[in-house]
Amino acid sequence: MLGDYRITGRRASDIAAEVERGVSAGHLAPGTPLPPLRDLAAELGVNPNTVAAAYRLLRDRGVIETAGRKGSRIRPRPAHTPRDQIRLPVPPHARDLADGNPDPALLPDLTAALAAAAEAARRAPVRYGDPAADPGLLALAGAAFAADGLPSGPIAVASGSLDTIERILVTRLRPGDAVAVEDPGWGSLLDLLPALGLRTVPVRLDDAGPLPGSLAEALDGGARAVVVTSRAQNPTGAALTAVRAAELRAVLAGRPEVLLIEDDHGQGIVDQPYHPLAGAGSTHWAVVRSAAKAYGPDLRLSVAVGDADTVGRVLGRQRLGAGWVSHLLQHTVAELWRADAAPVARVAAAYRARREALIGALAERGIAAHGASGLNVWVPVPDEAVALAALVQRGWVAAPGARYRLQSPPGLRITVARLDPADARRLAGDLAAVLGGADGIAGPGADGTASRLI
Repeated sequence: MLGDYRITGRRASDIAAEVERGVSAGHLAPGTPLPPLRDLAAELGVNPNTVAAAYRLLRDRGVIETAGRKGSRIRPRPAHTPRDQIRLPVPPHARDLADGNPDPALLPDLTAALAAAAEAARRAPVRYGDPAADPGLLALAGAAFAADGLPSGPIAVASGSLDTIERILVTRLRPGDAVAVEDPGWGSLLDLLPALGLRTVPVRLDDAGPLPGSLAEALDGGARAVVVTSRAQNPTGAALTAVRAAELRAVLAGRPEVLLIEDDHGQGIVDQPYHPLAGAGSTHWAVVRSAAKAYGPDLRLSVAVGDADTVGRVLGRQRLGAGWVSHLLQHTVAELWRADAAPVARVAAAYRARREALIGALAERGIAAHGASGLNVWVPVPDEAVALAALVQRGWVAAPGARYRLQSPPGLRITVARLDPADARRLAGDLAAVLGGADGIAGPGADGTASRLI
């Protein structure tokens, strides 16, 4: 039933283990369909419930995916192969526009903040049993959350947005649960979910954020959680508008049991206002913010506010593992924050100018692109492989949309963090040559502006 690969186990754990070994050894290729459970049960001489249990184990481990009546198949890209490892080589003559990194020139000098953190550690070394969070950092984070109109709640400090999101998910969900995610969306999150045994349910979006109807459909279909990017959405740059946020709050209002996670990792590099979804009636919720984009990816620190039960579970589980995030790191971030070491207005204006230069140059050539906020521009293309190869020949390396997509159409992600306007015009010309100047499709957005479906 699986070609030359034979399964002989008679217990659910043995059947699952044999399929996993076949995947690891390359005997079962990505996309290989698994036999209907009754057929495999008949071949092995076991109860169909045994095979069903084996398939559940494989799904929970991220080895296979199920699609209802279409059956089960080996995941197209197993969870142990991260999407961010799908990289094109950058030839010596080419510009790397695929890495997703902020511009080093816009990152703050860490010297003074690190020195202040070191001095604080000298005066009062952190010991076992001390509070897990730096009081100064908590005060700054709490004030920022309150200023943005978020409900009050405890604050957790973790090692980046993805670390926080993972901690929240594992404390509230169980393997097999479904999570509604943006499509296209953050590749690392799309990898994390199946690695945790969770199922992804795609939600379509446009420049103003997730589409309310698509989110409602995902939640009505059984999704127990939703992850929404507030601003600087990766890869499309979408940013929630006030109107769209109100529409999404209306969708969530009648579903208080849904876990809501807002990823506002773009705080510090965007000039779009923050429009919260929390407070719409969700019993369990969290808003996560990271230092990585504004202060540098190596500052692995995030702060999250949420309901008392969710954040309490996160902190309790953290105490049993890592314990806390280094106070040297926490104090450094607090010093940078307090000193306004990377002024938001200056940083956001620089990234906006670079996005708009490329989007405008593409529009002049009849090519629609997306990039309302953040570091990236998303360009729909008919064929990713052809477009990527042709761009490399012209000296540009973009990120393949396959890293970020579930069911959405093909596209390229272009990081514009270090792309000056002159280069943007040259890149737009090369993209026009590659794509043949294909017209984009525009339509009215939820707030009356031109918001294009991605």
